[in-house]
Amino acid sequence: MLTPAQLRAARALLGIDQRTLAKCAGVSVPTIQRMESSDGFVRGVVDSLTKVVAALEREGIELISENSVSSAGGRGVRLRDPTPPALRDSWRRAPDDISVG
Repeated sequence: MLTPAQLRAARALLGIDQRTLAKCAGVSVPTIQRMESSDGFVRGVVDSLTKVVAALEREGIELISENSVSSAGGRGVRLRDPTPPALRDSWRRAPDDISVG
């Protein structure tokens, strides 16, 4: 189960905002906002949650569940590969931020 704090931490590790994650996952920004403001565990439509988790994993995020093996133990977020995937930089730039020279 994913917590709102894990979701926010995962975005922070990738350096992306809610809008970018929503676009990458194929869900709406309000969906991401609701997930991040849930109490306890992230709540939402299973399909939407699956899309969000898959998008994070594609970018190298490893979500660590309770009692999973980790060096510190407990719940958290770990970046599997510190080398940024090629797509990450293109995701960070919103289409309206791109200037033509």
